[in-house]
Amino acid sequence: MLPYVPAGFPARIVIASRESLLAMWQARHVESRLRELYPRDPNLGVSILGMTTEGDRNLGTSLAKIGGKGLFVKELEDALADGRADIAVHSLKDVPMHLPEGYTLGAILARADPRDAFVSTKFAALSALPAGARVGTSSLRRESQLRARYAHLVIEPLRGNVQTRLRKLDEGAYDAIILAAAGLKRLGLESRITAVIAPEDMLPAVGQGALAIECRSDRADLLALLKPLHDEVTAACVSAERALSRALAGSCNVPLGGYAEMADTRLRLRGFVGAPDGTRHVSAAIEGNAADAEALGNALAEQLKRQGAAAILAALDTP
Repeated sequence: MLPYVPAGFPARIVIASRESLLAMWQARHVESRLRELYPRDPNLGVSILGMTTEGDRNLGTSLAKIGGKGLFVKELEDALADGRADIAVHSLKDVPMHLPEGYTLGAILARADPRDAFVSTKFAALSALPAGARVGTSSLRRESQLRARYAHLVIEPLRGNVQTRLRKLDEGAYDAIILAAAGLKRLGLESRITAVIAPEDMLPAVGQGALAIECRSDRADLLALLKPLHDEVTAACVSAERALSRALAGSCNVPLGGYAEMADTRLRLRGFVGAPDGTRHVSAAIEGNAADAEALGNALAEQLKRQGAAAILAALDTP
């Protein structure tokens, strides 16, 4: 039997979202899921509040230099605080590892493709790029892994929404660019993917491919309403990944990747930390019970530190 909205649940839900095409797709996806879950309540109104964040307004500067991906989240949280919105939909990889007091992730949706995508109009794969080929990415995680494996390539900064990045590639500013596969697929641009990059070749960002719904932690009504959207498998995987990142002080300033997979009740987590120039790179993996996801993330962080991540992180903090 389909759930319905009982007494005490909100009569309307306003979803805060960035105004990019991808962010609006994500908000509309959550809107659609809510309408599917509660079709028998004609009084449940769902609408979207589009917003421009500081991260969207400063497209000419590296995120690492202007405050990190949290700049995509803060204005949406302000809308939750002052009542303009009830929930906010985020790409989980954009959500800081520490939420402000009074906020929580009410649901984490089933994960889409977590991998990175190689996009080029000239070459079939990363391995086919010749010396001096220009590859665009704004991610230190991607840059570090590219420089470590393909020292002959020229890595150049690339910001903007998905459409802007593709346009710059098409205009010849780059020989190839790296984007999240999930974003391209959600926008109906899967045909632009030249090749997906296996996690063994490029470890994804923590939380990549997953959507998170944030709300105020005192909104018990919303937490109950959102519960059917929550995917336990994805939540366990990203819990391990985010614990790894928290323990390593992960941010846009740290070239770090983490990816967990679950089979039955077992969870396998891989992680890496590297120098931005690719000269130093440590990676490791751990496996254990999925119920201990956060502990596994912390344990892998300690393992990486012992292997050399602590020295890499210390160098990043040195002015």
